[in-house]
Amino acid sequence: MKVLIIDDEPHIRQMMRLTLESSGYQVEEAGDGDAGLARLRDGGAYDAIILDQKMPGLDGLQTLRLIKERTPDACVLMVTAYASIELAVDAMKLGAMDFLRKPMTPEMLRSAVAAAIAVHPTRRTTAPRAAGPAGIFIQTLNGFQIHPVPHAGPPAPPEHAFVVRHMADGAESTVIVSIDPEAVDRVARLTQRRLEPGGAFWRLQAERLVSAYVWTEGKPPAGGRLTVRDISREDLDVAARWERN
Repeated sequence: MKVLIIDDEPHIRQMMRLTLESSGYQVEEAGDGDAGLARLRDGGAYDAIILDQKMPGLDGLQTLRLIKERTPDACVLMVTAYASIELAVDAMKLGAMDFLRKPMTPEMLRSAVAAAIAVHPTRRTTAPRAAGPAGIFIQTLNGFQIHPVPHAGPPAPPEHAFVVRHMADGAESTVIVSIDPEAVDRVARLTQRRLEPGGAFWRLQAERLVSAYVWTEGKPPAGGRLTVRDISREDLDVAARWERN
C-alpha cells in the first residue's frame, strides 16, 4: 500500500511516515499543496493521501478540490489542529474520506488510514476486511465501527448492546451500556415524559457514549460495560419532543 503525506511541518511528516512505514506502508512526502499535486501529476498512484489543512500557499481544502478534479477516486484523509464542524462538512462535501485532528497518536493514524482504505469504493473488492455485523453502524474517525445489536422482540431490556470492531485488525468486542435510573428519572422530571430505558431515545444516548469513549480512549472499555449517567440540555430538549417508546 502506498501513501502520500502532504504537510508543511517536517517533524509531523516524519512522525506520520515512521508510523506508517512500521505498519508496512510505502510512504512519500510533499511539503505543501503544490508539491503534492506535482507528485500526482508525475503519475504517482496512492492508496491514501494524508492532507494537512493549514499550509502556506494552497490550503488543504483548495488542494483537496484540485486533487478531486484530477483524480476523482483519490482516498484523502484531512488533518487539522483547528477542527470545526464547518471545516469537516466542507471537507466531506469535497470528497474527503475522513477528518483527523492533531495531535493524534500513532495508533489513531494507523487505524484511520487502514479504515479509509478498507471502505474506499475502489478498494472494497480487494482490501481485506474482517467479517462483522451487518446493518447500520457508526464509524469513528480513529478507525472503529460500532454496530448496535438488535433485541429480538419485547420487552426491551434496560441495557443496550453494541459490537465494536477495530478496522485495522478486525478485532471485535461487545460493549453493554446500562442506563442509570437516576438519568431516566431526571429526564422524566424535567420533561414531564417518561422514556423507558430500553427505548430508542436511550439507545441513541448509549450509541453516543460508546462512540465518544472509543474516540477518546482509542479502545473499547475494559470489562465491556458503560453507563449513561449525564444528559445535556440539548438532549433534554430532544426528549421533550421524543415519541414515547
